Amino acid sequence: MRNRSGFGWLEFIVGVLLIILGIFTFMKPDGTLTVVVVVYGLIAVITGICDIVFYMKMEQHMGFGPTISLVSGILSVMAGIMLIVYPDAGKWILTLLFPIWFIAHCISRLSHLNVVRIAAGRFYYYFSLIVNILGLVLGVCMLINPVVSLLSFGVIIGIYLILLGLDNIVMAVSDMGSKW
Repeated sequence: MRNRSGFGWLEFIVGVLLIILGIFTFMKPDGTLTVVVVVYGLIAVITGICDIVFYMKMEQHMGFGPTISLVSGILSVMAGIMLIVYPDAGKWILTLLFPIWFIAHCISRLSHLNVVRIAAGRFYYYFSLIVNILGLVLGVCMLINPVVSLLSFGVIIGIYLILLGLDNIVMAVSDMGSKW
């Protein structure tokens, strides 16, 4: 039997990376866009892999929720690879790609909140619920008006990425983090 520490290192690392990326985006929204696009690509790949791992661990235990995580994970990995390989194209489709990624990721997280409430407790359940509903609303707003989302890209997305990073860190230190 392996001795587990009760700390989710993968979620913690993803959370720290998301917070760093969010702060960078918030502080310098118009600077070094190519580097930001490539880093977003890396984060999308890592987040997608986390969703696919969740699917692999939970597919036999539950119904539809893990399948959404698989689809979200595949979309995140595909989007991340595209951003890494074609950063110039990523600049142009940023206003369409990130809202879709936010929406897919938030739906994925919302779909398995019942399991999270049982495993991690009520605090993380409500925190994750609020953050993911805000991300869903943000994604829909950015799809509806892409020009505004492009102009406010750094501020809005930076704040959301910081909240998403905090969500991952809270998950890492909760009881749910020990399961990963």
